[in-house]
Formats: sequence, C-alpha cells, structure tokens
Amino acid sequence: MNRTLLLVAVVGLVTLAGCGAGIDTGQNGDEPPDGADIPTVSGELELHHIDVGQADATLLVTPDGETILIDTGDWRPDGEEVIDYLDSQGIDRIDHLIATHAHADHIGGHAAVIEHVEENGEGVGAAYDSGVAHMSQTYDNYLDAIEEYDVTLFEVAEGDELPLSEAENETANGTEGLTATFLNPPAGDSGSDLHYNSVTLAVEFGEFSYLTTGDAEDDAEERLVDEQTDHLPSTVYQAGHHGSTTSSTSPFLDVVEPDIAVISSALESQYGHPHDEVLESFDERGVETYWTAAHGDIVLTTDGEDVSISTADDAPTDPAALLELKHEATEDEDEDTAQSSLGAVSPASSLLGPELSSVHGDAQRLAGGPGAGYL
Repeated sequence: MNRTLLLVAVVGLVTLAGCGAGIDTGQNGDEPPDGADIPTVSGELELHHIDVGQADATLLVTPDGETILIDTGDWRPDGEEVIDYLDSQGIDRIDHLIATHAHADHIGGHAAVIEHVEENGEGVGAAYDSGVAHMSQTYDNYLDAIEEYDVTLFEVAEGDELPLSEAENETANGTEGLTATFLNPPAGDSGSDLHYNSVTLAVEFGEFSYLTTGDAEDDAEERLVDEQTDHLPSTVYQAGHHGSTTSSTSPFLDVVEPDIAVISSALESQYGHPHDEVLESFDERGVETYWTAAHGDIVLTTDGEDVSISTADDAPTDPAALLELKHEATEDEDEDTAQSSLGAVSPASSLLGPELSSVHGDAQRLAGGPGAGYL
C-alpha cells in the first residue's frame, strides 16, 4: 500500500468519536430509568501485562467478561506471543482492541491477532487508535486486517470513554462501577507526532485506578498534568515508554502518585530500559515495582478495593533491587560480547558507524520496513 492509499485508508476507516460523549459500538445496555436501582457489579477486574520483551501488550478482562487488549507486542513474533497468551486464558474474542500508537513494538501483532480471533474465535468488537498514520509495513498490515475483516475503527481523543457494560453500575461496596476514559491524544489538531498523541487510558473501578500512557513523553505528560489532573491519580501505573526517562517525569509522578508501577521491557534492552533514573525515582517514592523482564507475565486482580498480584517468575519488587538486577544483566552481557568479539570480523552494518547506520535505518523506514520506528 503506497503513502497516498494509506492516507485514504485512514480517512475511510477511522470514525471520529464525539469528545466526552463516549463511543457507541452497540454493546452497552440501556441506561436504567430515573428512580430505578443501579445494577451492582460483582466479580473482579483483571489486568494482564504480557511479557513480550522490548514491547508492550496488556490485556484487561472486566468483571462482566469484556476484553480490552492494549497493544500487541513487536512485529518480529507477528503476534504469536500474544495469541499464545490469549489461548492460554481461553479468550477467543477481543471486544476492544487499542493501539496506543503506530510504532511496530506496539502494533506488531495487531494484524495477526485480528486474523486469529476472526478466523478461529468470535472476532474483534471494535478497534481504537489516535488516528495518526505511520509509514511502515507493520502499520499497513494493521489497516489491511481492519479492512479485510470489516472491523470498526474509531479515532479517539481526550474525554472519550470505552462503552463498557459496567459503566452505569456500582461495585458491591456501592462506589462507581468500571469506567475507561481516554486522556490523550488532545482533541482537535494535535499534529502528527506519534508519542505526543499516544493513547492514554485511565481505568477506574471502585477505589482502584489504573493508568497506561503508551509512549507518551514529557510534553504529553505536561499537558496531562495541566488538563487531566482529576483522572491521573492511580493505584497502578504502567510506566510510560518502557521506563524511559522521556516519560515518568517528576511533575507527572507527583500527580499520579502510584502505589504500584509496571514496566514492560526486555532484560537487556538495547535502549537501556528501564532507565536508572526512573527506577531511582520509583525507589524514592516507595513505589512497588514489577518488570516483565524480571517477573514475566504480571497479573493484577482487584475487586475495586483490594489488589492481588501474581507473576510468572519470582523477583524482587523493590526498585533498587531491580536496578541492581538490571546492572548485573548488563555486565554479564558486556562480558559475553567482549568474549564473542575476540577474533571476530564485525558485520558490515556495524562498520557503517552510527551516522550511516541511522541513515540505513531511515531508508528502511521510508521503504516501509516492518520494524519501522521504535523511538
């Protein structure tokens, strides 16, 4: 698909949602009449942070059994890790498929996941993204799958809400039911920067709250602090941009005030994620921290009050201990690299030098390379 056709596809497939009015996909039941009892939510909200290496994929399962899949990992596994996880959980339908932004480490499995649940399960209810296009084969594949399987695609903006069946209900303790509100991208013309427009979602369930920001960076965080303060305080915060210092800024954390942080990145991240400064900041604030590289799949379960956490692997949750673990892994990697490089001939790509290597990467991106654009 060339650039012109790509833009036509975006215009043709994306439906604008009214800001603050919610998005009607036909899944919500009728609101109770005035004076009628508000139904009570029973059950638990599950948040599954899937270990997909240097990428993101998060599955939410609501008390009513609705599924929300936010991002689908890197392009290289082509959705295999996420599909395997969905199958292990007995999930064959995605009610709400969200792309935080179009980089290949976030939508890498979108096309494959759509195909899998459409061909082998009950399909996708609706897809949601920022509406900001990207020129890569991965993004083209995503739009092709949307079109092939006739999945409704919504462009979201601040104030929109997911149409969840529990939104008009109360939890068992009489507090507000489950809501999921988009805080970013900004409404109106907010430019074409993928990170600035990264989809940010605030989930509230009783006294529990969850915030995920994709790869939103300091400028987006500054806007959120200025304009979305009421929605930011969170029990659990998924660290922005895989724990990079471009995100999780001090002013932002001062408002979010998380009890728990979850970081999704590889143990030996080529970008050094999570950055030391972020782990140190979490440590200073006493934030209980989970990292997919250390803990594997991370599942949080809440009834709207209490939170329980299970992980695939045992690891410390003290940020200082995780920082030490990261440094140990880096030192081991450096030693292995030094030993393997003795007497070895450097590959041609490494001989190009950083500037020419960067140019080569840009050429692949402009040609629509599958892994186009991570940073």
